[in-house]
Amino acid sequence: MANKFWLFKTEPNVYSIDDLAKLGTDHWDGVRNYQARNFLRDEIKVGDKVFIYHSRVDPMAIVGLAEVVREGYPDYTQFNPESDHPDPKASRDNPRWYMVDIQFVEKFKTPLTLTALREVPGLENMVLLQKGSRLSIQPVTAEEAGVLLSLR
Repeated sequence: MANKFWLFKTEPNVYSIDDLAKLGTDHWDGVRNYQARNFLRDEIKVGDKVFIYHSRVDPMAIVGLAEVVREGYPDYTQFNPESDHPDPKASRDNPRWYMVDIQFVEKFKTPLTLTALREVPGLENMVLLQKGSRLSIQPVTAEEAGVLLSLR
């Protein structure tokens, strides 16, 4: 089965592509949306590629690429009341939230801005470009990934 492609959104003032590059490999925690959680828990696999997207910044853009190196496991921040992402309804016996580990692959020389992506043929149906799309973990088709990789 071929590896899949994903887009992970992050606010660069909280966690950026440069942070990942410094660490090399890191966990992707704090996702608190059930659809995104299901992707992390059930669908994202080792070897899948991840486009890192900087959101809530001007310009918003895909800024680099990572690879999944550990499949979904319980996000331990949900159990820690002192963390940025506690969930008092979660328990170790019944975790609600999951995370994956990703490894830095590359930072794009030129960020692929949201505005520019809207003009690129082949990306018309990309989840990121759909009106009202706010999901922090999104699937990217192999065709869309090919277009994105050709732009970097």
